[in-house]
Amino acid sequence: MAYVISDECVSCGTCESECPAGAISQGDDHYVIDADSCMDCGTCADACPTGAISEG
Repeated sequence: MAYVISDECVSCGTCESECPAGAISQGDDHYVIDADSCMDCGTCADACPTGAISEG
């Protein structure tokens, strides 16, 4: 199951640069993860300073 980014995201961009699959991009309100591209590796969740990323 792909990871998801909650509204706790502060749009710092840390997760986007850490994602090995390039599955994260800036959305309208905060960053979003493309579920089809997500490899479920958890790198983004580990890098997120606000804990806004979790398994969906």
